Amino acid sequence: MVQLYNLHPFGSQQVVPCKLEPERFCGGGRDALFVAAGCKVEAFAVAGQELCQPRCAFSTLGRVLCLAYSEAGDYLAAIEEKNKAAFLRVYVNWRSKRTENCRVCIRMVGHKVEAPFSDTFRDQMSIIEMPLSEAPMCISCCPVKGDLLVGCSNKLVLFSLKYQIISEEFSILDFERSLIIHIDNIIPVEISFCVGYVALMSDLEVLIMKLESDPKSGESVNYQPHKTNNSGKQTEGISNETLQLESDDFVICQKPMELLGEKSSQSGISVTLESTGLADKNIKYYHVQHLLYKRFAPDISSLVLADDIKLHSLQLLPIYQTGSPTSDRKKLSQEKELLSLFCFFSLPHVGYLYMVVKSVELMSVYQYPEKSQQAVLTPQFLHVITSNNLQCFTVRCSAAAAREEDPYVDTTLKACPPVSMDVCALRIQLFIGLKAICHFKNHIILLTKADPEAIPERREPPKRPLSRKGTSVKLKTSPVAEAGWNLYIVDTISPVQLYKEMVDYSNTYKTARTQSCIHLLSEAHLLVRAALMDASQLEPAEKAELLEAFKESCGHLGDCYSRLDTQYSHLALPYYKMSGLSMAEVLTRADWPLEDGSQKYERGLIFYINHSLCENLDEELSEELAAKVVQMFHVAEPKQLPHILCSPSMKNINPVTAINYLSKLDTSGFSSILVTLTKAAMALKMGDLDMHRNEMKSHPEMKLVCGFILEPRLLIQQRRGQIVPTELAVHLKDTQPGLLVASVLGLQKNNKIGIEEADSFFKVLCGKDKDTIPQLLVDLWEAQLMAGLPDGLLQELFFKLTSQYIWRLSKMQPPDTTPLRTSEDLSLICGPAFDIASIIPFLEPLSEDTVAGLSVHVLCRTRLKEYEQCIDTLLERCPEAIIPYATHELKDETRTLWWKKLLPELCHRIKCGGEKGQLYLSSLKETLSVVAVELELRDFLNVLPEDGTAAFFLPYLLYCSRKKSLT
Repeated sequence: MVQLYNLHPFGSQQVVPCKLEPERFCGGGRDALFVAAGCKVEAFAVAGQELCQPRCAFSTLGRVLCLAYSEAGDYLAAIEEKNKAAFLRVYVNWRSKRTENCRVCIRMVGHKVEAPFSDTFRDQMSIIEMPLSEAPMCISCCPVKGDLLVGCSNKLVLFSLKYQIISEEFSILDFERSLIIHIDNIIPVEISFCVGYVALMSDLEVLIMKLESDPKSGESVNYQPHKTNNSGKQTEGISNETLQLESDDFVICQKPMELLGEKSSQSGISVTLESTGLADKNIKYYHVQHLLYKRFAPDISSLVLADDIKLHSLQLLPIYQTGSPTSDRKKLSQEKELLSLFCFFSLPHVGYLYMVVKSVELMSVYQYPEKSQQAVLTPQFLHVITSNNLQCFTVRCSAAAAREEDPYVDTTLKACPPVSMDVCALRIQLFIGLKAICHFKNHIILLTKADPEAIPERREPPKRPLSRKGTSVKLKTSPVAEAGWNLYIVDTISPVQLYKEMVDYSNTYKTARTQSCIHLLSEAHLLVRAALMDASQLEPAEKAELLEAFKESCGHLGDCYSRLDTQYSHLALPYYKMSGLSMAEVLTRADWPLEDGSQKYERGLIFYINHSLCENLDEELSEELAAKVVQMFHVAEPKQLPHILCSPSMKNINPVTAINYLSKLDTSGFSSILVTLTKAAMALKMGDLDMHRNEMKSHPEMKLVCGFILEPRLLIQQRRGQIVPTELAVHLKDTQPGLLVASVLGLQKNNKIGIEEADSFFKVLCGKDKDTIPQLLVDLWEAQLMAGLPDGLLQELFFKLTSQYIWRLSKMQPPDTTPLRTSEDLSLICGPAFDIASIIPFLEPLSEDTVAGLSVHVLCRTRLKEYEQCIDTLLERCPEAIIPYATHELKDETRTLWWKKLLPELCHRIKCGGEKGQLYLSSLKETLSVVAVELELRDFLNVLPEDGTAAFFLPYLLYCSRKKSLT
């Protein structure tokens, strides 16, 4: 369905001062218009609102049959006819031609130009002759690379644009015939070419394919065939030859057909590629990827074949990668990168627009109210001419390209109007005797002829086809130019101006709250988005104006979706986000209910406010707006009230108002714990400690923990990227630290808060800097250890706890609050799961002069199996601990250290004397008791010192000699 609006996309109009009736014309670049008549081409400069000024004129070989301009290379290609023969020529450096009589250089394509002639080529217009084995019928220039594709009766020839380097300072444009595409069973009437994509059209058939580089192109080949069979037509029971038969008595017509993707290779049209480029590293070898084949059937309802039921206006339209206003893509280079590609072609009463990148998809079908003669597609509009009307239709190219650029554009962060949205006609402008149209930049070129008997020349049947290019026009003319014609330049108004008119027009639908308002505002949004996709052509001030219009359009769409109760109401959220409006500004724009509450709050507005408050925006609503929000949710979604009140944006809510609304809630339908905690927080905010205590006592502690898990913002909030403890959290720190630690641990186990966030929370809560660890945080770590963490996090937790313990011991720093755990609950360094080597470097500041420091060092060295060093340390610093240590640690494979290390060391230290002699003697006796039990008598005698007192060792020797008989 096509909706019709009466807007004004067309602005100023001026007449092109050409001398003869145009036979061909085309525009290109930013300012060039070419008009061919007879054996002459006139070039005009078109700039802004100024008059169209003649630039230069040059003679052609003969009558121009087809004309095409390429911005890449700034050249003009033409098919010219002389003596009933067609020739292909390219006009280069045409801007240097000052007068019609200036000298012109003519050269053959690929002809090597020597350096002495460089000055001649620099200052003169050059004509490149491009010989072909068959007569050229149609041409197309790649808008990105400038390559030239030529259509002949049974093949397409690709000329690659290149530059001959004459000297270090100078190079000239040239071409190389790099590829021939042999095609059978279709005669191209029009072709279009864009970065490897080829579209060709006969009177009732369209074929789109893509030339791709061969991944196995290491070997040079002359032919790389990709032939297809005729199964598509043979399955219909009639051979291709039979279908083409015509007689005086009957006509056999083919059935309509549409084949997408690789299925289009079954069309019966065979394609063979022949590479003709030189053995150059820059020359690619190709294979064909079939994209689309579409065949139409002529209308025979009147029992007479109408000659004018034929396709026209084939065009490939590229959209380039730019970085959309809603994407995070950084500024790209000026080099054009293809983002999306669209193909348009038309029958007299209906046009078809396909997207052909990644997948082939029919986007839009255009129904014309009158029979069309020609059409041109632009990124913003489709312009169609009938005999007396210029029609302007909207297109969906920018919507499709936005999704190619950002596949996640339709989310809660950003959105774009759908590709499937109905197209509309913005304007039907009267022009008498319209004959042809072309388009470049923001200019529409129209040829009119008042003579009602003059009609566009009909193309010949396929046996003698002629061509028509999307930007080139062929008209029937008599040898003597007829009067009554005009060539107009109609400027389309700026996108921002047309956008404002669309917005004003949409206000007529605003009170009715219909989809028409959304549709028109979506059209305005896409208009601005399409203009921004060609940002490289915009001045900074113009781009800034477009960006402002883009944000404004998002605000208008957000307003629409927030006021409509539809399945798309959720789109209010992304559009408001893209608009840059604050939540307070959105709430101010919203329609508030009457005093009797008769107005309903629609889902779109509620959805936007709910998500915005849940996202912790760095915005605080005023007390008045916060009260309005609470009242809205009380009416629309009461179960969300506790969550709404916990948002940092609702900081200024009056706690009395909040408690009044919370008291009205029926807690049977949802968590009464969450309501209790929210009321307790509000009571604390208003200073009512009795009410706070009563609410907190109404549920056991574990249920309160569950409540905090349901709404973490009761304890922890983020403002401007910083962790901020709530007033309730500060109160719990002083009154119920165990509940606070258990709640944060519950948040971690339920993935509501990260480990680093929890650490920051307790540091901020306890007023400590980032290098100081409060005891409450240590309590959390110890609680995590007791609760059990995955192995990947366990070592880190061990490290943090042990480092803190060591720091306290080394600094003699006691905990700042009473620990929640006791030493009986924990065993870190002695535990087998802890990697002790990781903590050794941190033991240096811990002195062995203290009991705690000595214990830590000895325990760590023991875990590293440095038993002998531990024995030496204890004998030196704490001999009273040596026997308990040996009894606990010297077992199994370390048992021999009793007599190999400990016994000799004790005997040596006793011999040296000193104040610790009695301790050493007592330890020696304990050691001898153990050794006498462990060793046989002979071995025991061998480990005893030779200079010892016999009376001292005799009891142990007697026990050792008797133990065998005792057992």
